[in-house]
Amino acid sequence: MIHKLSNTHFQAILTVVNDAAVAYKGEIPVDRWKEPYMPAQELQEEIEGGVQFYVYTENGCVVAVMGIQPVGDVTLIRHAYTLTSHQRRGIGEKLLNHLLSLAQTDCILVGTWETAPWAIKFYQKHGFTLLSKEETNTLLKKYWDIPERQVGTSVVLEYKGQPK
Repeated sequence: MIHKLSNTHFQAILTVVNDAAVAYKGEIPVDRWKEPYMPAQELQEEIEGGVQFYVYTENGCVVAVMGIQPVGDVTLIRHAYTLTSHQRRGIGEKLLNHLLSLAQTDCILVGTWETAPWAIKFYQKHGFTLLSKEETNTLLKKYWDIPERQVGTSVVLEYKGQPK
């Protein structure tokens, strides 16, 4: 089941994000890795900044999370994570499709680490197109609030067409 974030989900979201983010350890620049990957204060700041989180639950437990954030004339997909024990079961696809149906703009963007080919392939499989480095840098600086170091090591994909 997919639910909008409630206060009861806050700790569960942190658990899912920090469990799934282990895939980035050793893959992203060492100076961008931290433990926990997303501390509680950062999650609170994302929520206060307008990221609306949705969770996927099984048997009452949160097993996946994904956020959506309208920013100006675009919609951003943010913080997409599934517990490692529940990956490759179509849960991320269900959450993504749900968020795509909620988007209020024609342009939907997602950013991820350039050294995370599994994430890039996931979005491409679902109708996103990988943008050029020049477009990526411009969009990251315009729509995201991330350090310059992260801009230089990330990619942006744009939603085109219906998900598969």
